[in-house]
Amino acid sequence: MRLTRQTNYAVRMLMYCAANGDRLSRVGEIAAAYSVSELFLFKILQPLVEAGFVETIRGRNGGIRLARSASDITLRQVVLVTEESFSLAECFETGVIDCPLVDSCALNSALREALNVFLNSLDKHTIESLVGDKGAIRHRLGIHLDAAPGRQVVAG
Repeated sequence: MRLTRQTNYAVRMLMYCAANGDRLSRVGEIAAAYSVSELFLFKILQPLVEAGFVETIRGRNGGIRLARSASDITLRQVVLVTEESFSLAECFETGVIDCPLVDSCALNSALREALNVFLNSLDKHTIESLVGDKGAIRHRLGIHLDAAPGRQVVAG
């Protein structure tokens, strides 16, 4: 199974916010850190907000931050919110199926079992576990926190 680019960057946005702690992150900073367009990240942001993973703070000094603890957000939850389809084969799709074996083939159940194992495995990993060494993650993403609480400097 291959996850979409949307899911990949949704996880990365959450990791960025987790590494940034309680400080507000700006989508522009996240886009720069990952060399991706802000517009693309804004499209991903909406489902993350609706799912309760991220909260947005409006205004001049606004930004985004995790709406709940990074240890409470599993990869499975993110994947289920951001992936549109889990059709591993035509058997998974609804509607007209051209395969003459659809009613007697065990492929559908085998693939469904594999998908469940995959999703259950993702339940074991949280956003917190992905950013275990926050200092190293901050360094790699160019997040530099200064001594004053609530302020940050992002390396350009």
